[in-house]
Amino acid sequence: MAKKTVQKANNKQFAGVLVAVAIIGVAALGYVLTHRGPTVIIVDPKIPAGAAEGHLMGNADAPVQVLEFGDFECPGCGNFANVTEPDVRTRLINTGVVGFHFFDFPLTQHLNSFTAHLAAACADDQGKFWEMHDRLYAGQDEWSDLTDPTMKSPLPVFRRYAKEMGMDVAKWEDCVTTQKYTARIKGNQAEGVRRNVAQTPTIIIGNKQVNGLTYDEFKKLVDQVLAESGKAKADSAKKPAAAKKGD
Repeated sequence: MAKKTVQKANNKQFAGVLVAVAIIGVAALGYVLTHRGPTVIIVDPKIPAGAAEGHLMGNADAPVQVLEFGDFECPGCGNFANVTEPDVRTRLINTGVVGFHFFDFPLTQHLNSFTAHLAAACADDQGKFWEMHDRLYAGQDEWSDLTDPTMKSPLPVFRRYAKEMGMDVAKWEDCVTTQKYTARIKGNQAEGVRRNVAQTPTIIIGNKQVNGLTYDEFKKLVDQVLAESGKAKADSAKKPAAAKKGD
């Protein structure tokens, strides 16, 4: 009987230790997430969402307008940007068939993504959005970290990219650290939520919303939109003109 009493007491002490460790662990994690260093960019909750303004590549009047909701730290987005998108640009955007809009959709589980989106948005001030977009995805393994909250800030890596692109690094960094485009990024996120975007990359072509595509799949959807548009124009042309009064 005494032995059981001692065992119960030990179990209670062990359970108490586990609870204490858990509490300390959560507190420590919270500290790390909010104290990752002087160059870590944490989303300012006081900044409200602005208007949704995607970054356009190509012609805004192209017959097919495509929207991508992407996250710079998302591996699937990196695969789309590095594998599929070069052909899309060469064969569809540069030929005037497609206008392509990139909307920010940084996911909260990606610790460095928000800073990356600010880096790209601020590069746009110097006409370098798409160049930074491509560099972020090409170097994703260099700066992304999906699990380790103690990873040092990605900002020094992004600063090197900005310098390699010939930007005014001081102006670019001031834009990033003051969160000049946080409202725009939040606005783009809100537009994605409105469209029921649940993962990245989400590509919207016509009335189709899909997640990641090969070039052939992308082209097939573009062709469908063109065909439907052509049919609509043909049907419109077949309609008789409205009779004038007095005829």
